[in-house]
Parts: sequence; C-alpha cells; structure tokens
Amino acid sequence: MRQVHSFAAGQWIAPGAGARPIESAITGDVIAEAGNDALDVTAMRGFARETGAPALHAMTFHDRARMLKAIALHLREHRQVLYDLSFDTGATQSDHLFDVDGGIGTMLVFASKGRREMPDAQVYLDGAPEQLGRSGQFMGQHICTPLQGVAVHVNAFNFPVWGMLEKLAPTLLAGMPAIIKPATATSYVTEACVRLMIESGLLPDGALQLIAGGTGNLLDQLDCQDVVTFTGSADTASHLRDNENLRKNAVRFTAEQDSLNATVLGPDAIPGTPEFDLFIKETVTEMTTKAGQKCTAIRRIMAPEAQVEAVLDALSQKLAGITVADPRDAGTRMGALVSNAQKMDVLVKSDQLATQAERVFGDPERFSMADSPGAFLPPMLFYCADPDAATVVHDVEAFGPVSTVMPYRDVNHAAALLNKGKGSLVASVITRDVHVARDLTLASARFHGRLYFNNRDSMAEATGHGAPLPHMVHGGPGRAGGGEELGGVRAVKHYMQRTAIQGSPNILTGITGQWVPGAAEAVESAHPFTRPFADLNVGDTLHTPARTITMDDIDTFAHFTGDTFYAHMDEEAAAANPFFPGRVAHGYLLLSFAAGLFVQPDPGPVLANTGLDNLRFMKPVQAGDSIKVRLTVKAKTPRNTDYGEVRWHVTLTNQLDEAVAEYELLTMNA
Repeated sequence: MRQVHSFAAGQWIAPGAGARPIESAITGDVIAEAGNDALDVTAMRGFARETGAPALHAMTFHDRARMLKAIALHLREHRQVLYDLSFDTGATQSDHLFDVDGGIGTMLVFASKGRREMPDAQVYLDGAPEQLGRSGQFMGQHICTPLQGVAVHVNAFNFPVWGMLEKLAPTLLAGMPAIIKPATATSYVTEACVRLMIESGLLPDGALQLIAGGTGNLLDQLDCQDVVTFTGSADTASHLRDNENLRKNAVRFTAEQDSLNATVLGPDAIPGTPEFDLFIKETVTEMTTKAGQKCTAIRRIMAPEAQVEAVLDALSQKLAGITVADPRDAGTRMGALVSNAQKMDVLVKSDQLATQAERVFGDPERFSMADSPGAFLPPMLFYCADPDAATVVHDVEAFGPVSTVMPYRDVNHAAALLNKGKGSLVASVITRDVHVARDLTLASARFHGRLYFNNRDSMAEATGHGAPLPHMVHGGPGRAGGGEELGGVRAVKHYMQRTAIQGSPNILTGITGQWVPGAAEAVESAHPFTRPFADLNVGDTLHTPARTITMDDIDTFAHFTGDTFYAHMDEEAAAANPFFPGRVAHGYLLLSFAAGLFVQPDPGPVLANTGLDNLRFMKPVQAGDSIKVRLTVKAKTPRNTDYGEVRWHVTLTNQLDEAVAEYELLTMNA
C-alpha cells in the first residue's frame, strides 16, 4: 500500500494518526493512505514565511520565470510516472493529457509571460505614472510587490496535477511560497508531482510544501499577508469563508466551486450544418472527459424547440458509442469516477434531477460495467420539457457524466435559462450568427466567467468549451464562487499587493527602476548607441542639436511618400482646420528627422529597432520651426546572454522648448 507523505519544513513525513484509506477507482481496493494529525502546520507556515519568502523575494520576475520553465521541462521529462499513477483515479490516457500535460503547459505559459510581460526587477508597475502636480514634480505610480506570507492552495480531486500547477505557477512567479493541500482521494498523484519538483533542486527551500491530509488549525494562523485559494464544493467553500480568523484578518480568499455550466445551440445551427455537428461533438466530449468530473463540464444543454428531438437523437447515438471500461485499456473512451463515494453522490443527484426531468439515455443498473466493484457509471442524458417551471435542473450539479437537455423559444429565453444557473465558470454558444452572439453576450455575460463561441470558422483552432487557458481568466460569479484564477499576469497580481506610491520623479524612478520624465538625467560623453547593453543605465540621456523644418522638406516628404493630405499641402484648407495654423509637417517626417538627429550610424551594440509605443503628436510643426530630441534610457530588459531590450523615452521639442511629439523607442542591444 502506498504511503502518501507530506512535505513539511523541508522534511518528508509519513502518514500517522488520522490517516485515511484511499481506494482505486478501478477496483475499489485500498491502494494508499494519507494524513497525519500530528503535522506541525505552525512550523510549515513559519518555514514558508521565514525561509521560502525571502529566497523568492530576492529573485526578479525573470529569475522566477526561468525557474518555472526549468521545473515544467523537468516535469515533462518525468511525466510518465504521473500517467501511470493517474489510472487509479479512473482517468484514461487522454484524461492524463488534460491533467498532466495541461498543467505543465500552463506553467510554461506563465514562464513565458513572466519573461515577456513583466520586468527583470522585483517591482511590477501597474499602469503608467500619473502627474499629480502642475509642473510634473509630484507624481504617482501604482506598483505591485509580493505578499510576505504564504499561499495555501486547497485543491479538488479531479485534477491532481493541473489543479495544483495552475495556481502554483502564478504564485511562484509573484514571489510567494505555497502550501499545497490536495484532495485526499487523488493526493498520491499530487505527492508524486511535488516529489519531482522538490528533487529537481530547482526550487528554493521553503518555496513549496505539501499537506497530505487535513490542514489542522493552519487557517486560524493566517493574516493579511497570506492567501487562501479553494477549488471544490460550495458547502466546503462556505465553511472556509466562515472561518473567523480569515474574516478578522481580511485574508485573501478566492473560491472556484460548483458550476452549472451550459451550452446553447444557436437558432442558425440546424441539423446538417457544421455547427450542429460541432455542438453534438463538444457536448459529448464535455460529458465524458474525466467521466464528467470537470468544474467546466456541461451540465445544461439548451436547444431551440424545433431542434430538441434532433439533439436528443444525435447525443444518444454518440453516447452509445462511448466505451466505458478500465481506463488502462487503450480502447476505453471513459473511465471511472474517482471513488465509489463519488459515484453514490452522482446517483443521488441524478435521482433529484429525475424528479423534474426524464432520463433518455444511460441506465446505471444496465451497462457494461454495472457489476464492476469500481466507480463506473454510464453517461446519463436527461430531458427537461419545462425548464421555466423546473428548479432542480438549475440548482443541482451531479458531478459526473450527467447533463440535461432543455428547449428554448428565442434568444432572450435562452439567456434567461443561462442566467437561472446563478453564475457559472463557462457558457458556450455554437452559432455563426454574430447577432445571436452579441445578444446573448449582452443578456448573459455578467453571469459567467467565460463565454465561449465556436462555429465552422474557428473550430479548427478552438480549444473546447471545457478547457481553461492560462491566458484567460478562470472563475465565475455567484454559485461558481466569485473567484478568479489564471488570466495571464492578472493571476500573478492576486499574490501581490497593489500600492500607490507618490513622490518626485526621482523618487519614483529610484523605487521602480524605470525613468520617469522629470527625473535626473545622466549625460555621458559617449553616444549611448556606442555603449553595450550592460553599460547603459536608466536615466542615461542624449540631447541632440536642433534641425529647422523647411517647406521644401514638407513638399519632398509628401511627394516621396505619397502622403499629400491637405493639411500638409493646402494652406487655405489647413488653416480652416481647427487643429492646424496652416500647412504643417507630417508627423512621420518629424519621426524620421528625429531618428536622423539621434542615430549613430556606425556598426555597434544597437542590433535592431523593434518598434515604438505610445506615440503622441502634441503640437503641430510648421516650416521655419525647429525640432530637437531628448533620448533617455527608460528601462532595460535582458532577453538572453547575447542581447537585451532597451526602452528609450523620446521627446521632440520645438524652438520654444514645447513638446511636439513623444514616444517610446524599442531597440535590441548587444
């Protein structure tokens, strides 16, 4: 029998008093035990805060991103052990890909976003600086810094790897240590994954700990620097929310819980269209993947009244082709539920659904695995003829391969039925009609964390109704928990404190590591384009001589480029325009002349100009005006050992020192 260990304060601790048995979903046999009532959770919290947090805080976002990538690649190299263990959870090989490979892929996405969208620094800038004083010498800036405590992740049984990694990746990227508490039923898979990460040597001490079993009084010890995340049932979420200490100390708490996710067949998606076939395919996939044990699985199926019979027939035919068997067999399409206890819960909930809906497919007493000691069930399809009068189909979630079809009259009725679920993680709509998509969005978006639209145009690339992507938010309002996970850098901010800092440009520059206009400039004798990346400093500035703009310049640029817009060529028409005093220079002529003023032409460290951001033209320039340029190093971001990105703040001023244009130039420098 497998002993599922906890990893606490740097030590692996075997099960002890209070250990619970864990059954195989396939055979019902006890295969493991987990839990230890004597686990010192106080020491675990202290180890995270005193050892893990300082080590992570000392790293930059890029350091942590590189660490995440290395861990993900290590897990990918050793994922077979996770596949092998996962069969006993009832999962098939394709389910493993969703869980194991999906979790690894999510970690890689956060690693990439950390390098591309976050600075190589310890402070994250949230938005642009705000000028709070008239002269620009009193500024404001929102920043994010990692919390000082520990993130406690209480996870569900259905995704023992992805469920952990999708929370752990943004936590570590933010610079916060984590204590993972997996559901006991599948904790042996999570433990194996944690062992791989710990034994890789890639994590600082204290960055990751594991509780196999109960959390004891850990939640009673947390404060405003800690975070609790939960995935699971609404009842357990409510119990955690009621913790007096969490409320008293305003501990951050986010929940992802029960969700009666729905799918809508658009009125245009009639039988014979690619959309109808897609609807049937995606619905069957969502009913049977992980035996329906997905927080995003489709529980309610909405079809136009005229198409209900076709939908019921098509779904029944497809479900009849689903092989329910031992998940280790290559031909198995759907394995077992996680445990016989979970199977009984689904049967109880199915009986409740049957009080207001008719079961039209799937008999749990008469199917191929009915006599198995394992936690097997067939896909079960119900039909609710009157979804307006029904309540159970909108309130009860059977967390297994169970869905209910219901008719709708028009788009407004479909939206009303969607909203009766009182909040979901995801709703999908299969339609090619943009008006249907817009109407449903306006009527129902506020009830869902994600709206997924698919049709013949997008289906080759679409990832599916039930696939949360790390780039997009995952969570939902109301009964879905009101929480939010994933969503790129948004998820990282959940483990940081947003703080408004105020002060002079010099103070803001010193805190953030990015030059703020008005801060001190350093003028070196050597042209900045002749200096390698490592020798450039934030605030290094070049002031160029002035260049006078002539009417011949404007005419030549207009005819050479073909840009003969009247504001540049017709004095009378330009003067009639409220923005121009008469003929003016092209904005892009000014940018071109600016480059001519600051560029150093010889081969050197500047490898490429990769673009410009935040371009603004503030004041028109006429013939006879002159322009000069201030070029300042705003920020530096290493990209690899050979080159890094330099962000330059560029300001063009006229002969009266009035700003006429401003932008940020990006270059790659050796």
